[in-house]
Amino acid sequence: MGLTDLQIKKLKAKDQRYEVTDGKGLSIRVKPSGDKSWFFRYQFDGMPRKMLLGDYPGITFEEARKRHAEAMLDVQQGIDPGKKAKEQKSKIKLAPTFKDLLDEFWKVELSKSPTAKERKRLVDKDVLPTWKKIKVSEIRRRDAVLLLEKVRERAPITANRLQGVLVRMFYFASEQGIIDVSPLAGMRRGKENSRERVLNDDEIKNLWNCLDLERIDIDIYRVTKLAIKTILLTGQRPGEVSGMKWAQIENGWWIIPKEERKNNVENRVPILPIMANIIETAKIYSSDSKFVFRSSHNKKLPVTVGALANAIRRHRAEMKITEQFTPHDLRRTLRTRLADLDVSDVVAELVLGHKLQGIMAVYNRHPYAEEKKQALAAWEKRLNEITGITESVKMENVIPFPEVRHG
Repeated sequence: MGLTDLQIKKLKAKDQRYEVTDGKGLSIRVKPSGDKSWFFRYQFDGMPRKMLLGDYPGITFEEARKRHAEAMLDVQQGIDPGKKAKEQKSKIKLAPTFKDLLDEFWKVELSKSPTAKERKRLVDKDVLPTWKKIKVSEIRRRDAVLLLEKVRERAPITANRLQGVLVRMFYFASEQGIIDVSPLAGMRRGKENSRERVLNDDEIKNLWNCLDLERIDIDIYRVTKLAIKTILLTGQRPGEVSGMKWAQIENGWWIIPKEERKNNVENRVPILPIMANIIETAKIYSSDSKFVFRSSHNKKLPVTVGALANAIRRHRAEMKITEQFTPHDLRRTLRTRLADLDVSDVVAELVLGHKLQGIMAVYNRHPYAEEKKQALAAWEKRLNEITGITESVKMENVIPFPEVRHG
């Protein structure tokens, strides 16, 4: 008749381990600890063999009988089921995990991208906690869909950026022979609404005043305050601002090398009085680091874009700004204000570090250095009017910067 599920549940531990058979080589072992395991005893090539089928109750009685039947079929076909199981287990153990893939992808390809750190940060934050130990070959399309939908509920644009990284990452896995076909192949991105958030005068004034270093009621790390101001002043990408190095400051210019820019083109940003004052102030906190805006946790690292965004998100209500905004919206605000100041589109785009398009990109090689300086000078003057900035900083006290290199 064999065992019943009720009988198995009632099996009690004894001083010595013992086995109870279900028939045809299937038995359950009970240890003195009370733990129970399923085994299959069989003959192969005239020799006795024993195979572990799994632990009870993780492997139910029904599942144990199913595995037992499959193992018996292997024996009848001349296959040693115990050896087969060990080989499969070894193969699975050697198969790379998602973390292994991420490490290889970073080393071979991703680290060479101008936006490498930001793209890896997306994976580290929203994917690694869930998929870290999962074998790449076990990740299915449905897994990716559910993961991305969860991110999309919180941040639709971030979900699309993350999807772009994962698509390339799994194609890389396919190219490297880790998997045959990417589970994300042909997956469409979610719809994005173009952001139009531009801060008005009142919002700019409230933000700037709340970023005053003397405002101890606004609990934001002082270097973070300076970095946020820099985005609004220069219109550079948040990642470029957070990663600003002392070595990039030369004779009144902040020179962002092409290796650290999204479009792989160097950008020279003029440093005018208010911006110069910010940099001088940053030295108080970051002179022992190679970064102008040093992390509060590690002097070898800069503040992160995430830290800037979190500071704005946490304190937006205190700033009396009702509508949500991000550090990147400050870049858009600067671009819009340059247009309001009648700065030409060509100069405004070059201030932001964008490439000229079409025929101008081919024939116009003028550096526009003086025009960029005039554009940002007009913006500093307008910002002064909006915020009531009281710092008195003269150009002759700022330019040129000393040649000392930090870090």
